[in-house]
Amino acid sequence: MPAKKIMVIDNEEGLCRMMAAVLMDEGHAVRTFNDPLEAVELFRPGIWDLVISDIKMPGIDGLEVLQRIKAIEADIPVIMITAFATVEMSIQALRRGAYDMLTKPFEPDELLYRVRNALSHNQLKSENEKLRNELAGKFNFDNIIGASTILQQLLDKVEKVAVRDTSALITGESGTGKELIAQAIHYNSPRKDKTFVAINCGAIPDSVLESELFGHKKGAFTGADNDKEGLLKAADGGTLFLDEIGNLPLTVQKTLLRFLQEQEFHRVGDTTPTRVDVRLISATNSDLEKEVENGTFREDLFYRLNVINLHLPPLRQRRQDISLLAAHFIGEQNKKFKTAIKGFSAEAQQAASEYAWPGNIRQLKNVIEACMTVEIEDQISLATLSQFIEIEGNTLDDDDYNHALARFEIDYLRQLISSVDGNVEEAAKKANMNMATIYRKMKKYRLRKQDIV
Repeated sequence: MPAKKIMVIDNEEGLCRMMAAVLMDEGHAVRTFNDPLEAVELFRPGIWDLVISDIKMPGIDGLEVLQRIKAIEADIPVIMITAFATVEMSIQALRRGAYDMLTKPFEPDELLYRVRNALSHNQLKSENEKLRNELAGKFNFDNIIGASTILQQLLDKVEKVAVRDTSALITGESGTGKELIAQAIHYNSPRKDKTFVAINCGAIPDSVLESELFGHKKGAFTGADNDKEGLLKAADGGTLFLDEIGNLPLTVQKTLLRFLQEQEFHRVGDTTPTRVDVRLISATNSDLEKEVENGTFREDLFYRLNVINLHLPPLRQRRQDISLLAAHFIGEQNKKFKTAIKGFSAEAQQAASEYAWPGNIRQLKNVIEACMTVEIEDQISLATLSQFIEIEGNTLDDDDYNHALARFEIDYLRQLISSVDGNVEEAAKKANMNMATIYRKMKKYRLRKQDIV
């Protein structure tokens, strides 16, 4: 067994010296502490492989030491030593996370036997964790819900693309799950043990986007008080996912192109190039070829990014997946909020399957969350669903005042907000309403501007 770092805590100096000598003869690095408070204060996660602590000590006892160390690093094995072992004490120690109990007096061979077991157990846990990480890729495929032919064909392509270290462009409407595809590529690739870094290029102001991606030197611009490593450096060895790539300003496009060509870049204000090994995956919901024609996106960068194109179909093109996705999201909500909604009623299921879902999977998830918030039965009814989506040929009783009023308010708010491009202040003026009233009704019906405009 390779040498390990072991912390020994006991107020008896002679016992500490004996244990240290035995363990160091075995090839381990050992540090002893006679003061348990000092040991706890100096304990840091990821440094030690094993802790051995006496139970009866002045200051704080060994059970308190155990509890504090486990709070810092839950998985580290701790062997407790006591001269007064009782069943109750052993139960307390094991409940607080002790790996083993060692009763004084003990022979050096017994100490080594317990230590080897604890370290072997810890090594096995580490190997299992590594195995779980290696299986993360398949897990990420499992996160992509659907049995439709069009989706399965895409996933077959993703699996082949993942092992080839090349740029990929994921296209598709908003809400179709482009980042999930990017994660599946990363976790099924040779880079799966390295970092996956994601950034939404449309969510960061142009003025700071270059600094976020490439980093900057101290003093490069007003407010640059320290050196900063950008996201490209953070993703070194792994994958960088650039969502909404069409929002990159032309200046940043030029710098990104140079990186793709040379695998190096300059931080803002730096004259020394930085080299990194990063796989780039990008995504867009816009037509980049049209943007190339319009001069807003560089043609050479487009071809560099679009080595492999993966197109995610909208939900309306994979209707047979709606029921699977709905069941998945309902299960998630039930688990999160301890509810017991069984699913859609037959009428609601049919309506959901026939609806176009312009906001795609994201909209379906949000609508289900909203429905489950207000539903009082054990199934999501058509009446509840109709509060959040427009249902063709709605069969609800028109004499039901509450449902009729809800339908009217939802339709009115959608049309109103759409007519002013999502500007709630303008909507309030146009409708002669208070802004707070509009926001309150939008919250009531779970209406979001991005799903309307």
